[in-house]
Amino acid sequence: MSKVVAVANQKGGVGKTTTCINLSASLARLGKKVLLIDMDSQANATTGLGVEPNRTVYHVLLEGLSPREAILEPYPGLFILPSSIELAGGAVELVYLPRREFRLSDALKDVRNDYDFIFIDCPPSLGLLTVNSLVAADTCIIPLQCEFFAMEGLGKLADTIKRVKANFNPNLEIEGIILTMFDPRTKLAHEVVREVREYFGKKVFDTLIPRNVALAEAPSYGKPCIFYDSSSRGTKAYLALAEEFVKRNMGT
Repeated sequence: MSKVVAVANQKGGVGKTTTCINLSASLARLGKKVLLIDMDSQANATTGLGVEPNRTVYHVLLEGLSPREAILEPYPGLFILPSSIELAGGAVELVYLPRREFRLSDALKDVRNDYDFIFIDCPPSLGLLTVNSLVAADTCIIPLQCEFFAMEGLGKLADTIKRVKANFNPNLEIEGIILTMFDPRTKLAHEVVREVREYFGKKVFDTLIPRNVALAEAPSYGKPCIFYDSSSRGTKAYLALAEEFVKRNMGT
């Protein structure tokens, strides 16, 4: 059975989607079979993989469609359950459905055994779509940018995780913190790294994800960075992160 990881932070612009796309692609390059679930109505993970879907996670959550009927394989070993703008209305429609917090968890039961890892790209909010993601997940990864106010709002996310753990998913744990947008030229970036490592300890991944032009450009070409510029610092960082992630999960 695969491990399901929600990538969450209600603060926008911290690198959630970039991490989901490039960590998933790097794991696929390492021979893992990976499913990425786009739970954001902005559908950036979907367009970032060059996918134009007919059926999406909206139809899975709201209409009971089997995930297998919507999942696509844009790259070898890398699969996606895509999203679309329809999901914005779906977040409201979910409120009135039975087992509203468990819709994604229930849907994934049929496909969990098909993959080594499943990543969920959460929306930049703590609403019902994020709750669904956390209920379905085994662990949560939190990307933090190496900038001022990096830990702003983390208390609310931690509270949401605690509530989900207490009420819906007692096995949910924080997988770790990924430090993103690291610029080694600035004193502030180094201070943020030090502060976060002091606060979270071993929960913080060793690999730092740098600010990198290739990482920023690749989504506009519908490609993970590894297929856009294989020699870039961004590609090398996410490959290193994938290797670290696998080592952490050996035996799970």
